[in-house]
Amino acid sequence: MNNADTSATAPSNLSAAQAWLAQDPDPETRHELEDLIARADEPAAQAALADRFGTRLAFGTAGLRGELGAGTNRMNRVLVAQAAAGLAAYLADKGNLGEAPSVVIGYDGRRNSARFALDSAEIFAGAGLRAILLPRMLPTPVLAFAVRYFHASAGVMVTASHNPPNDNGYKVYLGGDDHGSQIVPPADGEIAAHIDRISAEGDITRLPRHLGYERAGDDVVDAYVAATAAVSPAPESAAEMRWVYTAMHGVGWETTARVVAAAGYPAPTVVSEQIDPDPAFPTVSFPNPEEPGAMDLALATAQKSDAEFVLANDPDADRLAVAIPDSRVDGGWRRLSGNEVGLLLGWRAARLAATARDNTSPTSSADVSLSCSLVSSPGLEVIADHYGLDFFATLTGFKWISRAPGMVYGFEEALGYLVNPETVRDKDGISAAVALLGLAAEARGRGTTLSGLLTEFEQTFGYFASDQISVRVDELSTIDTIMTVLRENQPDRFGTVKVKRVDDLLTGVDGLPSGNVLRFWLKGGSRLIVRPSGTEPKLKLYLDVRGSSASDAAERLAALSDGAREVLSAVS
Repeated sequence: MNNADTSATAPSNLSAAQAWLAQDPDPETRHELEDLIARADEPAAQAALADRFGTRLAFGTAGLRGELGAGTNRMNRVLVAQAAAGLAAYLADKGNLGEAPSVVIGYDGRRNSARFALDSAEIFAGAGLRAILLPRMLPTPVLAFAVRYFHASAGVMVTASHNPPNDNGYKVYLGGDDHGSQIVPPADGEIAAHIDRISAEGDITRLPRHLGYERAGDDVVDAYVAATAAVSPAPESAAEMRWVYTAMHGVGWETTARVVAAAGYPAPTVVSEQIDPDPAFPTVSFPNPEEPGAMDLALATAQKSDAEFVLANDPDADRLAVAIPDSRVDGGWRRLSGNEVGLLLGWRAARLAATARDNTSPTSSADVSLSCSLVSSPGLEVIADHYGLDFFATLTGFKWISRAPGMVYGFEEALGYLVNPETVRDKDGISAAVALLGLAAEARGRGTTLSGLLTEFEQTFGYFASDQISVRVDELSTIDTIMTVLRENQPDRFGTVKVKRVDDLLTGVDGLPSGNVLRFWLKGGSRLIVRPSGTEPKLKLYLDVRGSSASDAAERLAALSDGAREVLSAVS
């Protein structure tokens, strides 16, 4: 969203639209602009032009992401060409003399993903880079793996992950010392400066293009499958395991099926309506397994097939959702939270790391760490302490989690898990699925279930409960206003829960990079964090408590949630 004044900016927006039309190679967006230009004297067309040209999609640490359409504030072929040329210029500046930088490009099944990937490959090749296009639409984790596989200077994934159907995006990874992680400052700012320069020069038709890009073979996919299957080979107890899988209309199934077979697990019952890529996402209102209703078909399939659990990837398969039978809830199935899955996988990683450490060098624990975003459950730090491992809390996003020193496992509560950092330095919903299958099979071999593992976890580490409050806004300025009020008039309590200390990450805390985050430490060991969403027009509140029992934790969480809503209502 933007606050452009349509009356004041109408002439400049019209000129921008006409200049854009002269360089736009896409018939669909050209038609869109031609219609708006023809109606430029109408208020509705002026508002539409202001929305498309009154601002520009910002290139940042998540690259680009936005709605498809014509204009600087949309994802389209002009914007992608400028981004590709800007990244090429950045890599040329950073490259070694006599050695051409290289970029590997991947894409998912969304609208225009393949076209944006082809445009990028041609522009990279035209700039003198070695450009390698993955063989077909593939999951984001395969692209992250491919950056290291090809020893590439950078990688680009064309995806909008779990965003609405009419969105797309452009995610950038760096090779070399960054080991295939997503970009962080200052690289994002330097790339953005090159993009802005190219945009100011005006005409993408002048950008050199070349068809001399390479098309990768299946060897890169084969290598990813082998490495991911090795995360957790199936034990004998997996032989009769019954489970359900959905790809959420995304690109996860082909690769996941190969990995599951290579690891030796039985094939799942698939949600047939959602198993093939479909950019319209026809069976869900929002293609995010966190959203209410998104997993309804999967849960119905599980009920019919008497499954033991459900696994779901999001459309680009970098996230994983899990559901288990639970007679206490309506429908008899419960989706596990990202924190619940993250702590189970963290427990697994800590056991493996501690065993490996103790078998090699019992005195060296500082070289091994667990990591999670600061808004994720504090339970991971308890696990790390229990096993004598280091722990790092980072800003949100795997661009930060993946860079934690000695990290063997990282997660964030938004269904993202990094279980195999030597293979993929980003969240990976497929390797996480294999690790989860291993946990389920191990539990099965002991006569228990994933639900039983959760109970064992609580008995070992304590009772953690988490919740999230999201406030969607029409104008991003509303979020800035709320954050300013909370900073200037810091609440001393949330309901009956008193505030002990407030960390304002804009000023720098605990060595973390600056961020628009407020962290409230509360009496009784509770915690509340407030931050804007990085991908949607939302303000998010993250609530975490630890109780003496499951019921005590639930009561503490309910009280904190009520208090947080009261404060939010007072300041918004």
